[in-house]
Amino acid sequence: MEMLLRAFGITKTYGAFTALSDVSFDVSKGEVVAVVGPNGAGKTTLVSTLSGLYTPDSGDVIFEGRSVLGLGPAALALRGLARSFQLVTVYPTFTVEDMIAVGAFARAGETFRLWKPASLYKAERDEVRAIAAAFGLAHRLSTPCSALSQGEKKLVDIASALTLRPRLMLLDEPTSGISSADKHRIMETLLDAARRCGVESLVLVEHDMDLISRYATRVIGLKAGQIVADMRPDAFFRDPEVIDTLVGKVPHHALG
Repeated sequence: MEMLLRAFGITKTYGAFTALSDVSFDVSKGEVVAVVGPNGAGKTTLVSTLSGLYTPDSGDVIFEGRSVLGLGPAALALRGLARSFQLVTVYPTFTVEDMIAVGAFARAGETFRLWKPASLYKAERDEVRAIAAAFGLAHRLSTPCSALSQGEKKLVDIASALTLRPRLMLLDEPTSGISSADKHRIMETLLDAARRCGVESLVLVEHDMDLISRYATRVIGLKAGQIVADMRPDAFFRDPEVIDTLVGKVPHHALG
Protein backbone atom coordinates (compact mmCIF):
# COMPACT_ATOMS: atom_id res chain seq x y z
CA MET A 1 0.00 0.00 0.00
CA GLU A 2 1.09 3.56 -0.68
CA MET A 3 2.45 5.28 2.41
CA LEU A 4 0.88 8.70 3.00
CA LEU A 5 2.31 9.69 6.38
CA ARG A 6 5.36 8.75 8.40
CA ALA A 7 6.22 9.90 11.91
CA PHE A 8 9.88 9.19 12.66
CA GLY A 9 11.45 9.48 16.10
CA ILE A 10 9.04 12.15 17.33
CA THR A 11 9.90 13.53 20.77
CA LYS A 12 8.02 16.43 22.35
CA THR A 13 8.59 17.86 25.82
CA TYR A 14 6.97 20.55 27.94
CA GLY A 15 9.68 21.63 30.33
CA ALA A 16 10.62 18.54 32.34
CA PHE A 17 7.58 16.59 31.13
CA THR A 18 8.01 14.29 28.13
CA ALA A 19 4.73 14.10 26.21
CA LEU A 20 6.08 11.99 23.33
CA SER A 21 9.24 9.90 23.31
CA ASP A 22 10.74 8.55 20.07
CA VAL A 23 7.36 7.86 18.44
CA SER A 24 7.53 6.27 14.98
CA PHE A 25 4.80 4.81 12.74
CA ASP A 26 3.46 4.93 9.18
CA VAL A 27 -0.03 5.45 7.81
CA SER A 28 -0.83 3.90 4.44
CA LYS A 29 -3.57 4.62 1.94
CA GLY A 30 -6.89 3.05 2.95
CA GLU A 31 -6.20 2.80 6.69
CA VAL A 32 -8.41 3.99 9.53
CA VAL A 33 -5.94 4.22 12.42
CA ALA A 34 -7.30 4.62 15.95
CA VAL A 35 -4.95 6.09 18.56
CA VAL A 36 -5.86 4.98 22.09
CA GLY A 37 -4.45 5.31 25.57
CA PRO A 38 -5.11 6.68 29.05
CA ASN A 39 -5.42 10.39 29.78
CA GLY A 40 -2.05 12.08 29.52
CA ALA A 41 -0.66 9.41 27.20
CA GLY A 42 0.24 11.97 24.51
CA LYS A 43 -2.58 11.33 22.03
CA THR A 44 -3.61 14.94 21.41
CA THR A 45 0.03 16.06 21.43
CA LEU A 46 0.72 13.48 18.72
CA VAL A 47 -2.15 14.70 16.53
CA SER A 48 -1.12 18.33 17.14
CA THR A 49 2.44 17.53 16.08
CA LEU A 50 1.39 15.64 12.96
CA SER A 51 -0.89 18.52 11.95
CA GLY A 52 1.82 21.17 12.37
CA LEU A 53 0.29 22.85 15.41
CA TYR A 54 3.28 21.79 17.54
CA THR A 55 6.91 21.43 16.49
CA PRO A 56 8.66 18.37 17.96
CA ASP A 57 11.95 18.67 19.82
CA SER A 58 13.34 15.97 17.55
CA GLY A 59 12.19 13.64 14.81
CA ASP A 60 10.46 14.24 11.50
CA VAL A 61 7.02 14.13 9.90
CA ILE A 62 6.89 12.92 6.29
CA PHE A 63 3.77 13.43 4.16
CA GLU A 64 3.60 12.16 0.58
CA GLY A 65 7.32 11.45 0.68
CA ARG A 66 8.43 14.92 1.82
CA SER A 67 9.29 16.37 5.20
CA VAL A 68 6.61 18.80 6.36
CA LEU A 69 8.30 19.68 9.64
CA GLY A 70 7.95 23.38 10.35
CA LEU A 71 4.85 23.87 8.24
CA GLY A 72 1.86 25.20 10.14
CA PRO A 73 -1.64 23.68 10.11
CA ALA A 74 -2.88 25.97 7.33
CA ALA A 75 -0.01 25.11 4.97
CA LEU A 76 -0.32 21.41 5.75
CA ALA A 77 -4.07 21.46 5.18
CA LEU A 78 -3.54 22.98 1.75
CA ARG A 79 -1.10 20.15 0.99
CA GLY A 80 -3.70 17.54 1.84
CA LEU A 81 -3.27 16.85 5.57
CA ALA A 82 -6.20 18.32 7.50
CA ARG A 83 -7.37 18.14 11.09
CA SER A 84 -10.53 18.55 13.13
CA PHE A 85 -10.40 19.36 16.82
CA GLN A 86 -11.55 17.71 20.05
CA LEU A 87 -13.21 21.00 21.02
CA VAL A 88 -15.35 22.01 18.08
CA THR A 89 -14.64 25.50 16.76
CA VAL A 90 -17.61 27.03 14.99
CA TYR A 91 -18.58 30.69 14.79
CA PRO A 92 -22.05 30.95 16.34
CA THR A 93 -23.23 33.74 14.03
CA PHE A 94 -22.15 31.87 10.87
CA THR A 95 -24.70 29.71 9.10
CA VAL A 96 -23.88 26.09 8.38
CA GLU A 97 -23.21 27.04 4.75
CA ASP A 98 -20.83 29.85 5.76
CA MET A 99 -18.96 27.63 8.22
CA ILE A 100 -18.44 24.78 5.76
CA ALA A 101 -17.24 27.32 3.17
CA VAL A 102 -14.33 28.40 5.40
CA GLY A 103 -12.15 25.56 4.11
CA ALA A 104 -13.08 26.18 0.48
CA PHE A 105 -12.17 29.87 0.74
CA ALA A 106 -8.91 29.04 2.52
CA ARG A 107 -7.98 26.54 -0.20
CA ALA A 108 -8.56 29.21 -2.85
CA GLY A 109 -6.57 31.82 -0.88
CA GLU A 110 -9.68 33.98 -0.63
CA THR A 111 -10.44 34.19 3.08
CA PHE A 112 -11.61 37.78 2.58
CA ARG A 113 -14.79 36.22 1.25
CA LEU A 114 -15.67 35.07 4.75
CA TRP A 115 -17.19 38.47 5.43
CA LYS A 116 -19.96 37.87 2.89
CA PRO A 117 -22.45 34.98 2.77
CA ALA A 118 -21.07 31.88 1.05
CA SER A 119 -24.26 31.70 -1.01
CA LEU A 120 -23.01 34.67 -3.07
CA TYR A 121 -20.16 32.66 -4.58
CA LYS A 122 -21.40 30.03 -7.02
CA ALA A 123 -18.34 27.76 -7.29
CA GLU A 124 -17.90 27.48 -3.53
CA ARG A 125 -21.66 27.34 -2.98
CA ASP A 126 -22.04 24.31 -5.21
CA GLU A 127 -19.12 22.52 -3.54
CA VAL A 128 -20.32 23.37 -0.03
CA ARG A 129 -23.82 22.17 -0.76
CA ALA A 130 -22.54 18.88 -2.17
CA ILE A 131 -20.44 18.28 0.96
CA ALA A 132 -23.32 19.32 3.21
CA ALA A 133 -25.52 16.77 1.46
CA ALA A 134 -22.90 14.06 2.06
CA PHE A 135 -23.14 14.84 5.79
CA GLY A 136 -26.92 14.97 5.83
CA LEU A 137 -26.85 18.72 6.45
CA ALA A 138 -28.46 19.95 3.22
CA HIS A 139 -31.60 21.01 5.10
CA ARG A 140 -29.54 22.97 7.66
CA LEU A 141 -27.54 25.26 5.36
CA SER A 142 -29.23 28.48 6.51
CA THR A 143 -29.24 27.48 10.20
CA PRO A 144 -26.99 29.52 12.53
CA CYS A 145 -24.29 27.32 14.06
CA SER A 146 -25.46 28.42 17.51
CA ALA A 147 -28.68 26.45 16.94
CA LEU A 148 -26.96 23.14 16.15
CA SER A 149 -26.67 20.11 18.39
CA GLN A 150 -23.20 19.02 19.50
CA GLY A 151 -23.28 16.18 16.97
CA GLU A 152 -24.22 18.56 14.15
CA LYS A 153 -21.43 20.96 15.15
CA LYS A 154 -18.96 18.06 14.94
CA LEU A 155 -20.17 17.26 11.43
CA VAL A 156 -19.94 20.91 10.34
CA ASP A 157 -16.38 21.15 11.69
CA ILE A 158 -15.32 18.03 9.79
CA ALA A 159 -17.24 19.08 6.66
CA SER A 160 -15.36 22.39 6.65
CA ALA A 161 -12.05 20.50 6.83
CA LEU A 162 -13.16 18.30 3.92
CA THR A 163 -13.58 21.32 1.63
CA LEU A 164 -9.79 21.52 1.77
CA ARG A 165 -9.83 18.23 -0.17
CA PRO A 166 -7.37 16.38 2.09
CA ARG A 167 -5.93 12.97 1.35
CA LEU A 168 -5.49 12.28 5.05
CA MET A 169 -7.55 13.55 7.98
CA LEU A 170 -6.61 13.70 11.65
CA LEU A 171 -9.62 13.57 13.98
CA ASP A 172 -9.29 14.31 17.70
CA GLU A 173 -12.16 12.56 19.50
CA PRO A 174 -14.77 13.07 16.77
CA THR A 175 -17.56 11.59 18.91
CA SER A 176 -16.78 13.21 22.27
CA GLY A 177 -19.77 14.96 23.80
CA ILE A 178 -22.19 12.99 21.62
CA SER A 179 -24.80 10.67 23.11
CA SER A 180 -24.14 6.95 22.86
CA ALA A 181 -27.25 6.56 20.71
CA ASP A 182 -25.87 8.99 18.11
CA LYS A 183 -22.21 7.91 18.03
CA HIS A 184 -22.53 5.18 15.41
CA ARG A 185 -24.67 7.38 13.17
CA ILE A 186 -22.13 10.20 13.40
CA MET A 187 -19.21 7.87 12.71
CA GLU A 188 -20.88 6.18 9.76
CA THR A 189 -21.84 9.57 8.30
CA LEU A 190 -18.30 10.83 8.79
CA LEU A 191 -16.64 7.83 7.15
CA ASP A 192 -19.07 7.78 4.22
CA ALA A 193 -18.68 11.52 3.59
CA ALA A 194 -14.89 11.30 3.86
CA ARG A 195 -14.79 8.58 1.19
CA ARG A 196 -17.08 10.58 -1.09
CA CYS A 197 -14.83 13.62 -0.69
CA GLY A 198 -11.63 11.76 -1.61
CA VAL A 199 -10.10 11.19 1.83
CA GLU A 200 -7.82 8.16 1.55
CA SER A 201 -6.82 7.61 5.20
CA LEU A 202 -7.95 8.62 8.67
CA VAL A 203 -6.11 8.87 11.98
CA LEU A 204 -8.43 9.35 14.94
CA VAL A 205 -8.05 9.69 18.67
CA GLU A 206 -11.01 7.83 20.14
CA HIS A 207 -11.99 6.48 23.56
CA ASP A 208 -15.06 4.50 22.53
CA MET A 209 -13.89 0.91 22.16
CA ASP A 210 -17.09 -0.19 20.44
CA LEU A 211 -16.50 2.37 17.67
CA ILE A 212 -12.89 1.28 17.32
CA SER A 213 -13.81 -2.40 17.07
CA ARG A 214 -16.29 -1.63 14.29
CA TYR A 215 -14.57 1.02 12.21
CA ALA A 216 -10.78 1.00 12.74
CA THR A 217 -8.46 -1.09 10.59
CA ARG A 218 -5.53 -0.63 12.98
CA VAL A 219 -4.98 0.40 16.61
CA ILE A 220 -1.97 2.28 17.97
CA GLY A 221 -1.68 2.35 21.75
CA LEU A 222 0.14 5.17 23.54
CA LYS A 223 1.18 5.19 27.18
CA ALA A 224 3.43 7.79 28.82
CA GLY A 225 4.31 9.17 25.40
CA GLN A 226 5.47 5.88 23.90
CA ILE A 227 3.89 3.41 21.49
CA VAL A 228 3.22 0.19 23.39
CA ALA A 229 0.93 -1.46 20.82
CA ASP A 230 0.43 -1.33 17.06
CA MET A 231 -1.90 -4.04 15.77
CA ARG A 232 -5.13 -4.97 14.06
CA PRO A 233 -8.32 -4.43 16.12
CA ASP A 234 -9.06 -8.16 16.39
CA ALA A 235 -5.62 -8.78 17.90
CA PHE A 236 -5.91 -5.72 20.14
CA PHE A 237 -9.22 -6.78 21.66
CA ARG A 238 -7.94 -10.29 22.33
CA ASP A 239 -4.81 -9.21 24.21
CA PRO A 240 -5.84 -8.76 27.87
CA GLU A 241 -2.46 -7.37 28.90
CA VAL A 242 -2.56 -4.64 26.25
CA ILE A 243 -6.20 -3.85 27.02
CA ASP A 244 -5.50 -3.53 30.74
CA THR A 245 -2.46 -1.33 30.12
CA LEU A 246 -4.20 1.08 27.77
CA VAL A 247 -7.91 1.23 28.46
CA GLY A 248 -8.88 -1.02 31.36
CA LYS A 249 -12.18 -2.84 30.99
CA VAL A 250 -13.78 -3.09 27.56
CA PRO A 251 -17.51 -3.62 26.97
CA HIS A 252 -18.19 -7.27 26.14
CA HIS A 253 -19.84 -6.45 22.78
CA ALA A 254 -16.65 -4.69 21.64
CA LEU A 255 -14.80 -7.98 21.83
CA GLY A 256 -16.74 -9.35 18.87
